Amino acid sequence: MVKLILSNEKKITLTRGNKTITRSEIDYETNKAMYDFRGFKQAKDDVKDNTKEVDQTFENEAKVIPLKKKRKTKKKKDE
Repeated sequence: MVKLILSNEKKITLTRGNKTITRSEIDYETNKAMYDFRGFKQAKDDVKDNTKEVDQTFENEAKVIPLKKKRKTKKKKDE
């Protein structure tokens, strides 16, 4: 039997480089020293950061070089 605990806990988003995790605020407060030691910081929701990521991906897509088609070879007939 599985017990589900339903509650209205506040969630907090933590980031370290590219890695993003979501934890409850109670868990973060109790283990704040460990999260800081491991390099996790509270994530800030900035709209400007998200638009920069989109712009960079668009620029990278423009630099894609199309692949050349493979040449078809004729099969030799056995005599």
